[in-house]
Amino acid sequence: MTLQIGFLLFPQVQQLDLTGPYDVLASLPDVKVHLIWKDLMPVTASTGLMLKPTTTFDDCPALDVICVPGGSGVGPLMEDDQTLAFLREQAATARYVTSVCTGALVLGAAGLLKGKRATTHWAYHELLAPLGAVPVKGRVVRDGNLLTGGGITAGIDFALTLAAELFDQDTAELVQLQLEYAPAPPFQAGSPETAPSRVLEEARQRAAGSLKLRAQITERAAAKLEL
Repeated sequence: MTLQIGFLLFPQVQQLDLTGPYDVLASLPDVKVHLIWKDLMPVTASTGLMLKPTTTFDDCPALDVICVPGGSGVGPLMEDDQTLAFLREQAATARYVTSVCTGALVLGAAGLLKGKRATTHWAYHELLAPLGAVPVKGRVVRDGNLLTGGGITAGIDFALTLAAELFDQDTAELVQLQLEYAPAPPFQAGSPETAPSRVLEEARQRAAGSLKLRAQITERAAAKLEL
């Protein structure tokens, strides 16, 4: 039976949060991948790329995998009752409930992280606990049928991990080879633990405004949850 995999698509999504795991999962045999939003109008990603939904909340089939990517648009989603209701409905029957980067905050606002181990982008990790999650630092964190990926590029690691769960390691490794996923970054600045202090400080300053705004949204979202 064809596996139904759905990615939430929304204005100001971080496109690599979506397109990295999309490429992995769409390369699997006998899968149908959906890009889901309220309507079928194209949306603009956070860096300007135009993306087009393939189905709507109303027309989306029951999903085996639901994935929420992150991006600068997650704040409004955390207080969007229609989106949160859709995620709760799909999560009730999905085999796997998943996120990449700050998409975890949207799952949290939907009440889907309560008591669950989860991760997100390092700059917003402190917002997991107020939403009922057990924060864990990692590229991929699993708790039962919940899989969460860290920031942006971790979405590929997450998707390969999920591919092995859905099929087997050989299948996942074949996709990895086809995509030539063999990271060898020119710099060791990809995490707070390895980045030069001056780079880390600049990154923190750039994220400060967004963190403050999302902390306020998280506080309101958490107040609606029965924690």
